Amino acid sequence: MTANVTSPTASRTPLTSSENRGTVVTWLAFLASIVAVTGSLYLSLVMKLVACPLCFYQRTFAIAACAVLTVGLLTGMGRAVPLSLLALPLALGGLGVSGFHVYLEATGKLECPKGIWDLGSAPQQALGALVLLTLLLLLDAASRVGTVRFGGFAFVLGLALGGAAAYGCVISAPAIKPRDKPYDAEKEPFNICRPPYDAPQ
Repeated sequence: MTANVTSPTASRTPLTSSENRGTVVTWLAFLASIVAVTGSLYLSLVMKLVACPLCFYQRTFAIAACAVLTVGLLTGMGRAVPLSLLALPLALGGLGVSGFHVYLEATGKLECPKGIWDLGSAPQQALGALVLLTLLLLLDAASRVGTVRFGGFAFVLGLALGGAAAYGCVISAPAIKPRDKPYDAEKEPFNICRPPYDAPQ
């Protein structure tokens, strides 16, 4: 009587065309995460901008998403587990905080310095990078929920956790105190998001 021995490689099935597309999109999301992290660090290390608490939240989420995608892709785990399902809550958390940040800027509660090459403000550029990252992860995750057990549940849970993370960061951020006097350009350079000074009428 002989034992039925199956080699580890024999049990693996070839990737379907859908999974191949998902893998490509995951790599695109990985590149988007690198752009987000690199741009964020460039603003601080090269342009010498000071990150406000909301900026730090967004940077942390972007770095965490990049780390998950890096480990998964470079070790080949992306072929076994849809990495987009794991990175999606992180990208959504950063996107939620970023959207709130730009909302504060748009409503005049914050004024923020220009971003790279003066193409919009720093928060607007961060929002663009996080929108791209999140859309790619959503596209990949939605196309691959059927390839793993409980994929649909993982997708919905990721959406909920990402939203909850963003909400937690927003409500725990330091309160914005109105500015009651003009800024001193020499002592207070415009290198950080700050409440604007509105001169009394």
